[in-house]
Amino acid sequence: MKLQFDKNQEYQLQAIQSVIDLFDGQPLNNSDFEFSMANTNSGSITFTEAGVGNNLALTEEELLTNLNKVQKENELREDEISPAIEKLWYNEDASVKGVLEGKSVVTEFPNYSVEMETGTGKTYVYLRSIYELNKVYGFKKFVIVVPSVAIREGVIKSLQITFDHFQEIYENQPADYKVYDSGRLTDLGNFAKSNAIQILVINIDSFTKDANVINQVRETGIKPIEYIQKSNPIVIIDEPQNMETDIRKRAIANLNPLFTLRYSATHKNLYNLVYKLDPVKAYDLGLVKQIEVDSVVARNDSSGAFISVDGFRMAKKSVTAKVSIFVNEKTGVQKKQVSAKVGDDLYKLSKNWDIYKDGYVVNEIDADNQFIEFSSGQIVYQGQAVGGLTDQVLREMVDATVENHFKKEKELQGKGIKVLSIFFIDRVANYREYDDSGNTVQGKFAEWFEESYTKWQNMPAYRGLLSFKAKDVHDGYFSQDKAGKYKDTKETRTTKADDDTFNLIMRDKERLLDEKVPLRFIFSHSALREGWDNPNVFQICTLNETKSDIKKRQEIGRGLRLCVDQTGARNLDRAINRLTVIANEAYESFSKALQKEIEEDCGVKFEGRIKNARARTSVKLKDKWMEDALFLELWEKIRAKTEYKVDYSTEELIANCVAALQAMPPIERPVIYREKNVAKFVRDAKGKLIELGGEQKGSKEKMVKDTNYEIPDFIAYIQSKTELTRDTITQIVLNSNRLGEIFNNPQLFMDSVVRIIKHEFDRIKINGIQYEKIAGQVYEMKLFESAEIEQYLENLIEVKKQAKTLYNYVAIDSLSSPERRFAEDCESRDDILFYVKLPRTFVVKTPIGPYNPDWALIKKEDGEETKIYFIAETKDPKAAKDRTLLRDSERLKIACAEKHFEVIDHVNYRVVGSVSDLKV
Repeated sequence: MKLQFDKNQEYQLQAIQSVIDLFDGQPLNNSDFEFSMANTNSGSITFTEAGVGNNLALTEEELLTNLNKVQKENELREDEISPAIEKLWYNEDASVKGVLEGKSVVTEFPNYSVEMETGTGKTYVYLRSIYELNKVYGFKKFVIVVPSVAIREGVIKSLQITFDHFQEIYENQPADYKVYDSGRLTDLGNFAKSNAIQILVINIDSFTKDANVINQVRETGIKPIEYIQKSNPIVIIDEPQNMETDIRKRAIANLNPLFTLRYSATHKNLYNLVYKLDPVKAYDLGLVKQIEVDSVVARNDSSGAFISVDGFRMAKKSVTAKVSIFVNEKTGVQKKQVSAKVGDDLYKLSKNWDIYKDGYVVNEIDADNQFIEFSSGQIVYQGQAVGGLTDQVLREMVDATVENHFKKEKELQGKGIKVLSIFFIDRVANYREYDDSGNTVQGKFAEWFEESYTKWQNMPAYRGLLSFKAKDVHDGYFSQDKAGKYKDTKETRTTKADDDTFNLIMRDKERLLDEKVPLRFIFSHSALREGWDNPNVFQICTLNETKSDIKKRQEIGRGLRLCVDQTGARNLDRAINRLTVIANEAYESFSKALQKEIEEDCGVKFEGRIKNARARTSVKLKDKWMEDALFLELWEKIRAKTEYKVDYSTEELIANCVAALQAMPPIERPVIYREKNVAKFVRDAKGKLIELGGEQKGSKEKMVKDTNYEIPDFIAYIQSKTELTRDTITQIVLNSNRLGEIFNNPQLFMDSVVRIIKHEFDRIKINGIQYEKIAGQVYEMKLFESAEIEQYLENLIEVKKQAKTLYNYVAIDSLSSPERRFAEDCESRDDILFYVKLPRTFVVKTPIGPYNPDWALIKKEDGEETKIYFIAETKDPKAAKDRTLLRDSERLKIACAEKHFEVIDHVNYRVVGSVSDLKV
């Protein structure tokens, strides 16, 4: 198969033309046979003792004029228009931060950034820009700098498959491309001397250090890098966000660029942004696949000794491990990350959770080999998780991927489009292992895959769709050691073995698209996430044993390209081009993370969801507020403190709890839950982006039947959360006749019992609560001073009639329209003599936590002399009339507040929807 390219893609041509227009006015070069050594600055090439080099004749003022014109034509935001040509700078001294005069090196060459979403042909655009820059201006020397071997191999592959395409467009213009190889330094001499287009692809790490071969003086008396420097190359930087350290910026400057062109979907710093095709625009134009998320998550999964080693922290004299475990919090058992050192006991770190009681003392932490050993002899590696429902979730993710694959195969049957699925894994041993004799054996992922594939292959709906055997349709792309055994790739550095792996997967790009080739499911180490993609990847599954912290945009980028058929032609049908991401998190969590990344990476703001940090002001007390007669009068009425006591019957509590437990929903075994959502960019009436939403397409649950739990001391657990006696708890649980359900899911059973007992206990306590004033104890007036803070303007109402209140602004909840209306009415109505929003520290104690009422007021009816003193709680008008619409905790606290204010003389407590509801 030969991949086909469309030379008339409008958005790509726009990106290319934007770069060309940056140099408008650059004099065209004379014929290659007409030049003068004395007149080297007249055109776009110059001749030196080393050979042929590029030349830029425009002034900086001309370059800035061109840049601003291009930026405005491309409708960039005002803050993206460059006030000057931004230069690259770096510090030789690592201790220096920022640009300091005399300590920072500021380079002279211009830098330009092009932002293009993954999958929209970024590499094609900059390769074609090379030919176009040569055609229009005559530039000839180009260096493509890449941050990794994976990306380098992707660029080489692109150069190979586009070469004939570009030769056809540019009338067989002589061009040569090479990969820098420290063993073939003569290539650099040819790069400098040749008068044809020269493209050199080089990894940034090949020339960052003085010790690199390219920076060493050779027997010729010069450093090999000088051949590049004297050519004044146009330097194209692929994924420049990976080259922002001082040492890498210095290395780029050391190439002596004519200028740099920086291409990425996720720039860290935008040096003179020229053109922008962000992910939202790419989706809207149908240039990439639509995304749908098939979420696979565990529910009710908090029983069992879960342990996940997430990382290590090295210090001079110690090493600690970051470990996720279940922690026994006041609100119930929750999964949390803790720090552990040698000698620590997970039982104590989990706040005495029974499942970690025996054998979980940390005996050894080995950061080099990335594992922890416990006193039981158990070893857990980084990236590995044990306990909980980890394996069940991962197994379901494999099955979900295979199911989605077969659905896509059936959908595309007869269209000549091969379907590929890719699994990214953290540990090769989960896919391929070795027995004592060194023979390969299947890891759990391979076993699960073949079981799932065979199951779906034999389903009536898919029978005959794929005739290949399970063992033939999947394979792994992993590095190998000297003995030929698969091994993990380190994210931070790559070896020769890694290079070979990258070469293999890149070379197989077209073969993978051939329907006759059985291979359809690719297992790859996580290091290949960046730099490798294939247009026909329709399913991506990241099999992390812990929740993936890889960026969502990076993860989905491997499959965003529009698919191609067996002739190599792109298919533009949006219904077909749909990428399914199988994620081990809920869609809401996935979409929020993706939305946040888009905002951070691209500056695409989601209207109404981000506050303006500058739109703040201070809320201040008015002058002589402590002398305000109306305030002092009101304060004297409401300032008394109270204490409460409760009177309840244990028998009544037991009866109420038993009845509530009997009505409790059944305690089911843990389930693996799947939900499929299609990502939608939600816009307002004006077309502005609001958020990344989702449209649910389906869901299903699978009961986990093969999980057996150790039953902890559940009476002790419930007692620690409720403060009831063991005898009372025992009576409640036994009389409910629900105890047998603890074997389905111990943690869910215990937490459900705790929740019900606490609720019934709160209810019965509040029914019998009594408040009394505490002699001599009152709230202090300085509470009001603590309310003097800065607030967002949208949360404030400016006070016009200062005599009626204490502050210059009334602070409200920005989402509360009842509060806003109430404050505005208080200021405008004549019958309200004085009002104040009570400080958050003015609280009434209750058995279920402190309660802070909203307002204190003085009201006077028309024609009457009597003043009425109110404490008001504002709620939605419907909820003010029908308290069943309120949350239980709100309702119970209000009931306590009513009892508190009953003993405060001459003060009326009211729950209101508006000022009009303030009645005696």
